[in-house]
Amino acid sequence: MLKGIDPVLSADLLWLLAAMGHGDDLALVDANHPAETVARATTSGRLIRLPGLSMGRAARAILSLLPIDDFEPEPARRMQVVGDPQAIPAVQQEVQRELDHALGHPLPLVGIERFAFYDAAKAGFAVIQVGDPRPYGCFLFRKGVIAGEVVA
Repeated sequence: MLKGIDPVLSADLLWLLAAMGHGDDLALVDANHPAETVARATTSGRLIRLPGLSMGRAARAILSLLPIDDFEPEPARRMQVVGDPQAIPAVQQEVQRELDHALGHPLPLVGIERFAFYDAAKAGFAVIQVGDPRPYGCFLFRKGVIAGEVVA
């Protein structure tokens, strides 16, 4: 345990978030997603599982540390519902609230068609699979920059 860090964030997950660079995508996916297959194709080849959590709880923990890219017009994306791309299921509404809270302002999750989502996830840095069984709980977050000064 570390002070001030959400206990949901395991050592492996902390490493993954720190290893990502500006512009890298993180796929946060539900229990139904083919996460093992997709993760093998990512830059890191890593899959981290967070069983027993809701998607909102996992998103809250991750977004407490992950800066979202503010140079990119669509840094937060969601998988569209097949046959109803305008639908926003409850799991997506939950993550939208967590994203807006973490940022301190609204940032709409942009919809991506299912197979385009899979391709984008494969091109990402890594996959985190949450034990949440609700369908369409699949998201991509692009890491941003934390500007700072050199420490002497």
